[in-house]
Amino acid sequence: MSSIIQLLPDHVANQIAAGEVVQRPASVVKELLENAVDANATDIKLIIKDAGKALVQVIDNGKGMNVTDARLCFERHATSKIRLAEDLFSLSTKGFRGEALASIAAIAHVEMKTKQDQDELGTQIVIEGSKFVSQEVAVLPRGTSFAVKNLFFNIPARRNFLKSDTVEYRHIIDEFQRVALAHPNIYFTFYHNGSEMFNLPPTSLRQRIVNVFAGKTNEKLVPVQEETDIIIIQGFVGKPEFAKKSRGEQFFFVNDRFIKSGYLHHAVMAAYDGVLKDGAQPSYFLYLTVPPNTIDINIHPTKTEIKFDDEHALYAILRASIKHSLGQFNVAPVLDFDRDANLDTPYSYKDMKGATPTIQVDRSFNPFSDDKVNKHYAAPSSYSRKTEATANWESLYVGLKQDTDFDTDGGEMSFESETVTASLFNDEEVEQSVNIAYQIHKKYIVSPIKSGMVIVDQQRAHQRVLYEQFLVNMTVQQASSQQLLFPLDLYFSTVEIELIAELKQSLINTGFVFEDTHGDHIVISGIPVNVTESEVSIVLEQLLSDLQDGIPSSSFSQNDTIAKSMARSLAVKTGTALSVKEQENLVNGLFACKDPNVSPFQKPTFITMRVEDIDKKFAL
Repeated sequence: MSSIIQLLPDHVANQIAAGEVVQRPASVVKELLENAVDANATDIKLIIKDAGKALVQVIDNGKGMNVTDARLCFERHATSKIRLAEDLFSLSTKGFRGEALASIAAIAHVEMKTKQDQDELGTQIVIEGSKFVSQEVAVLPRGTSFAVKNLFFNIPARRNFLKSDTVEYRHIIDEFQRVALAHPNIYFTFYHNGSEMFNLPPTSLRQRIVNVFAGKTNEKLVPVQEETDIIIIQGFVGKPEFAKKSRGEQFFFVNDRFIKSGYLHHAVMAAYDGVLKDGAQPSYFLYLTVPPNTIDINIHPTKTEIKFDDEHALYAILRASIKHSLGQFNVAPVLDFDRDANLDTPYSYKDMKGATPTIQVDRSFNPFSDDKVNKHYAAPSSYSRKTEATANWESLYVGLKQDTDFDTDGGEMSFESETVTASLFNDEEVEQSVNIAYQIHKKYIVSPIKSGMVIVDQQRAHQRVLYEQFLVNMTVQQASSQQLLFPLDLYFSTVEIELIAELKQSLINTGFVFEDTHGDHIVISGIPVNVTESEVSIVLEQLLSDLQDGIPSSSFSQNDTIAKSMARSLAVKTGTALSVKEQENLVNGLFACKDPNVSPFQKPTFITMRVEDIDKKFAL
């Protein structure tokens, strides 16, 4: 019987590996940026076209490669990062697997230009789907340039499964921010379709965070610093009042490598216990430094998961250090109600020694000198002071005209007993209004009907009413706006500003009036009638959170998403007490909707109970 097991060709093996390593254009961005950092580059440029589908190019001024290395780097498991298996336990570089470039070259058109500082000429290589097209000598600057074009050109099914440009672009920004935040000492620039999106010169860690996320990021950062034998923690956490519903600004770095860890995230949330609203997510930028031999990075090709030797100790130290920082900066509440916060020692002064105070003595001072006595102990003139005669209070009423109905001799006074109002109808004709709606547990509204009663979920019902109102405003007629006396300045990140710009017309139809849009904030001068000024930021944050997966392509789907998000934010919440009039209006508004049976999220808004069903409950 002939053998059936055979070695796969290299180009087939590369395509299989590419399925793990390269999931989307953002994966290419991550691998190329990390290679540039490993090459000791101090200036890195990222150029993107069509959200990475047409072009992903990374240009660095690193150490470059010679002719042999330039050709060998595209082979599988060819790497300069490690040599022995033991090196996996002392990693100081981003990459080490040697699969990224081979995987990228298998599914795209790649053009690489590289040159070392000591060489006069560099090398230019063109590869299309693992096939070497050309290799030439070229005049190049020091460093390396990778241009990846037409991603997944030979795997059309994979290309068709890519999301919209907006979604892919957001993933690219996420990867760029992770590398840029981990290395504040490197100059990063980012261009998308010819426009400069980020320009990040080398700065301190705090300034790099502010430059990346713009807005008022600086005022919401609280520094965290802790050093122990097993871990060094530094970075920043956000103040509780700036917490958002989305988890966008949460970063863990271990030895300058971005990671995801639900366990460590739980430690951060435990430190914020009691100071956050329900569902709010704090922002944090935490940099952990641990010995390389105590972690295992080689778990997944993306290298975002890490196993720690002693996770429980890291959990306790991280939670304690964040709690300590929140307490030192008077962010977390304390139980000492008589404590004066102005008398606390500032965090930066805790290790400083106090200086000895200097004493100054006025040797010419004489308390018994004549001029002092005359000045301070002169006979008081207040004893001979004449008091002014004050007018009698009765003089205030002198000269007033006496009212004919007022008897000054002690007679009776006549007053009008009650206000007489005219009525259009007789009392017998006026039907007394009956309370037809009752609220139970501040959650349900019970209203009687002919066949029994209806029980309405107040939150879902209000969501349905608002949802249909917003849809009408966006599709049929533009809603009216209420002008603000003082325009609102709302600060957002670069990605969020772009999302709001794309949704601007739909938001205008709902009643928002945008006065201006800057690089890091927007100015709103008018808001919808049923939105209060304090709810504007909540509505927009919820909308941005709901659009994490991108904006729908069709206009109706886009309007539908916005209407659902705003209805969710503005609907009356469970636990809110409603007046009788509000209850009646809500019930009437629900049954005036086109589809009152379900909420915008396809959940029932009310149930009915017939009298017969109630009778059965009492039957013996």
